[in-house]
Amino acid sequence: MYEARPLLKTPNLVLFSRRFSRTHQSPSLFISATPSTLIKHPSPSSPTMSSPSPLNTKLLAPSLGHPLTTTTAPFPAPPSPTDVTIHLHAIALNPADAKMLDTGARAASWPLVPGLDGAGTITAVGSAVTRFAPGDAVLALFTPGDGGAAWQTYAVVPEACVARKPAGWSWEQAAGVGVCYLTAVVGVGVGLGMALPFLRGGATEGVVEVASVLVLGGSSGVGAAAVQVLRLARPGVRVLATSSPRHHAHLRALGVEGVVNRASGSLVEDVRAASPGGRGVDAVFDAVGAGATQRDVFEAFGADGPKRYAQVWTGDEEIEVPEGVESVLFRSRDLPKLNGSENVMVALETLLEEGRYKLPLPVKIVGEGWEAVEKGLEGIRKGVSGEKLVVRV
Repeated sequence: MYEARPLLKTPNLVLFSRRFSRTHQSPSLFISATPSTLIKHPSPSSPTMSSPSPLNTKLLAPSLGHPLTTTTAPFPAPPSPTDVTIHLHAIALNPADAKMLDTGARAASWPLVPGLDGAGTITAVGSAVTRFAPGDAVLALFTPGDGGAAWQTYAVVPEACVARKPAGWSWEQAAGVGVCYLTAVVGVGVGLGMALPFLRGGATEGVVEVASVLVLGGSSGVGAAAVQVLRLARPGVRVLATSSPRHHAHLRALGVEGVVNRASGSLVEDVRAASPGGRGVDAVFDAVGAGATQRDVFEAFGADGPKRYAQVWTGDEEIEVPEGVESVLFRSRDLPKLNGSENVMVALETLLEEGRYKLPLPVKIVGEGWEAVEKGLEGIRKGVSGEKLVVRV
């Protein structure tokens, strides 16, 4: 039984949903938990026969329309052979968190523990885990629901969902990397149909030939990640991006060659002027759903190019496109459509170690403890650009 204590008094908060639906999971990446009797290299922080097991504090959405509460539950059971247990030190907040909490979209059942992004220390590993040991500092992809969600002190996730934290990064910096990177990989590979040579087992040839891409919402978490994934997918691609002028320098540092003011009255002309030969772009990666209201962006396509439009699922209706534009709606759970999908976090770890993937956005710490989560969510609802909101836990 959970012991629940009211924490957040916002009555309009409803349930978080499963971002990675189990019916769409890659069998090798998202693995159901099974009993295991072996924990390798138990650390001092792991419960043992001679030490009492710590309690696991969770942030829980108990039912539709009820405020979030803190709960206490027993320490997680020993992880299954391919899983690891992580002690969370920081969590990141995503627009999808607020969207799903406020609308209840895709909430499968409750009570529900939310949380997609976080970083912490491994306390236990399953018998078949080979890449990690207790004490390793990691970041991971988490699954809202219960044991695998990020908004709790201890979470259990598959080894394939984990990557080592760069030694020079703080917990807060590492906490917000996973989901935006994953979404960008899916957007480039599935949405734009480009090859992903940095992904072991990934496609080496793209579905379409793309020489130039416009990223709408370059200063969003997904947009800043997409800029880097595009450069990794095809080093010679010309990447353009829209953002507010105050973020232009940061985007250039990430590899954007042409930054355009998103509020420009001559947006199409500005994009074309920055595109190869002034012809317009081959593809558009819409990280924020800008195409729903900024309809003139579709005029930025080159007349003779593939006119590929990749739109991330934002929880709203799919954006309609003009005739002649090929639109692909994508979301993180489309990962299994990619060859080599089981290696997505191995690839991230390598890219981080080699310095080829940079921190997408500066981090803003909104507070410490579960009480700070609501403050961060309110910030996201008001609109956040050019920074990642995180909470120390």
